[in-house]
Amino acid sequence: MDITFKLFATLTDYLPPSARRSNVMNLEVDDDVTIAQVIEPFGMPEKLVHLVLVNGTYIPPEDRATKVLVDGDVLAIWPPIAGG
Repeated sequence: MDITFKLFATLTDYLPPSARRSNVMNLEVDDDVTIAQVIEPFGMPEKLVHLVLVNGTYIPPEDRATKVLVDGDVLAIWPPIAGG
């Protein structure tokens, strides 16, 4: 199945170089894949995976290992952001 994977701010460094400018890539993943299984191969430190949305809905950290994605989902991730 296909999903859209989006990384924002400093997390774009974990995308392949060809996807960094747009911060988006399409991924072909196995059926019944979880959010954690999609994230793991990209090697992002867990402390940087802060805000996780699937189709615009927040997924809390305790649900990311069990939340199964479906064809066409959009998985978007932001790091912690501080500003002033």
